[in-house]
Amino acid sequence: QSAIRGKKTIFEFEGREIPLNSRFGVFITMNPGYAGRTELPDNLKSLFRPVAMMIPDYGLIAEIILFSEGFDSANSLARKMVNLYKLSSEQLSKQDHYDFGMRAVKSVLVMAGTLKRSNPDLDENIVLIRAMRDSNVPKFLSHDLPLFMGIISDLFPDAVVPYIDYGDLQKAIEKQLRDHELQVVPAYVTKVIQLLETQIVRHGVMLVGVTGTGKTTCSDILAKALTQLRQDEHADPNYQVTKVITLNPKSVTMDELYGATNPVTNEWTDGLIGQLVREACSDTSPNKKWVNFDGPVDALWIENMNTVLDDNKTLCLANGERIKLPSTLTMMFEVQDLAVASPATVSRCGMVYLEPLHLGWKCLVQTWGERFTKKYADYAKQLEEWTIQLCDAAIPFIRKNCREVISSVDANLIDSFCRLMWTFIDERNEIKGENTKEEQRLVRMYWAFSAVWSLGGNLHENSRPAFSDFLVPQLQSWCPEFPSSDCYSVSVDNTGKFITFESIVPDFEYDPRVSFFNILVPTQDTVTQKMLLENIMTAGYHCLWSGDTGVGKSVGIQNFLNHVPEGFVTGGVNFSAQTTSANLQDVFESKLIAKRKNLLGPPPGTRMLIFIDDVNMPQLETYGAQPPIE
Repeated sequence: QSAIRGKKTIFEFEGREIPLNSRFGVFITMNPGYAGRTELPDNLKSLFRPVAMMIPDYGLIAEIILFSEGFDSANSLARKMVNLYKLSSEQLSKQDHYDFGMRAVKSVLVMAGTLKRSNPDLDENIVLIRAMRDSNVPKFLSHDLPLFMGIISDLFPDAVVPYIDYGDLQKAIEKQLRDHELQVVPAYVTKVIQLLETQIVRHGVMLVGVTGTGKTTCSDILAKALTQLRQDEHADPNYQVTKVITLNPKSVTMDELYGATNPVTNEWTDGLIGQLVREACSDTSPNKKWVNFDGPVDALWIENMNTVLDDNKTLCLANGERIKLPSTLTMMFEVQDLAVASPATVSRCGMVYLEPLHLGWKCLVQTWGERFTKKYADYAKQLEEWTIQLCDAAIPFIRKNCREVISSVDANLIDSFCRLMWTFIDERNEIKGENTKEEQRLVRMYWAFSAVWSLGGNLHENSRPAFSDFLVPQLQSWCPEFPSSDCYSVSVDNTGKFITFESIVPDFEYDPRVSFFNILVPTQDTVTQKMLLENIMTAGYHCLWSGDTGVGKSVGIQNFLNHVPEGFVTGGVNFSAQTTSANLQDVFESKLIAKRKNLLGPPPGTRMLIFIDDVNMPQLETYGAQPPIE
């Protein structure tokens, strides 16, 4: 602007001389008060003419778009739709991933137009109801859904929406679930179908839900089902061969994600997103590509994708390059919540919300039951029934009366139970599947022991007596041999009997060669830790050891590592609040050897055992996100 006022033909910008084009103008859009946005300084603000934008007339915009999409009764439909969104924003619960703004209205109208053209004889009321339902239902919490459907029935009292049969798609999804040894849960299959419906309307989709609700599996199963339908030569153009590319945006720096210019050589280095979009652009086949960002969403990195997610569909890089996204590319985000995302981001994406109740935990037990059936058919059904009956009572008791050291979800407790049970029954080589009385007794005992240390292993010391009082009578109803003492003091010995850990504590032998600070006096707790660690590590499962400072976690595990079984290579790393994923990668690479171009592993014939001491979460970022190192 200074150059224009001075009527110059050439001016200096960022250290470079640039010819002046007087017809060039700069426009700034601002959302004051958003996360990730800062106010313009006054000296810069004075150079621009401010224009305040009012909230537009949604009814008029909706009416015009409906007319352009071919609706005859656009006037009344537009009024009803605006009322629906107004009532929804007032009556439904306030959630970070809910959006009832103009972008949401526009996506519904475009979807209604598509449905109108594909079903020209269908009543216009039904077409709009289907569009509003299919666009909004996937994102609603279970208690908001009846309210939303009630608002629709009030606005369209006589309309009856016909049942939609997804036929081949539903069969393909169910087949993929079975092929991957997963359970076919009707509510979950519906969520997978909703993901496809949302992805057809929006090229940016967010899967929102807590850990263990099946977000990753949802997108993977849908991609495999679509690929299968295309290979079966299905006629629907939405069913194409689909490739999912997964990355964690918080495991790399912003420069590695979006690219950066080297300040010394002035060379541009492409980031991960730039490379992926270029690859998608160069692929001229109709095959679909989904870039799955599996990590926290916050204003630090997601704001740069605003032009990618809105109608521009353009990736703008820091070197001035603009890459247009092909129609075959979909941006997917798997997030736990959107507490630190701006409304601008939320409004640009389609939302699919997964709740724990959609999947439940019983399907996990059934999946493990099928695994047991392959090897221990005589015991599998019985173990599955016992586990479901016990957990039906134990999980509500834990949630109501106990305090956990590390908060967990139900699915985590069930998975721990089944893994520990598999560890003792399968890895110890004492169960041959012969269904003798002795084996039946051993299976019962290992099942009871696994219940104690999976459901109760994470409980705070003060909660353990109450849990023991609750659990012991429950276990005795299926395993009469279980003693009436404290359940945490009971172990199973090599002869197949219940004994106390105290009875197998070895005598302390003083070794003068060992430093005073490295002396470990065996106790009931150290014997328990050693026994559990040996079995869990041999089975190849990860283990998180937690407790207050000074209780002997590091000493106990270090003692275990000093006597680790043959075939294990050990390594250690200390975490702090400043540890990054790059630091962790350096440690891993120093311990492993290259087996192939993109494959690292321990020396041949060995297994790697990494001890991460003092696990800390990274320090909080600017907008409160705290991404784990994963």
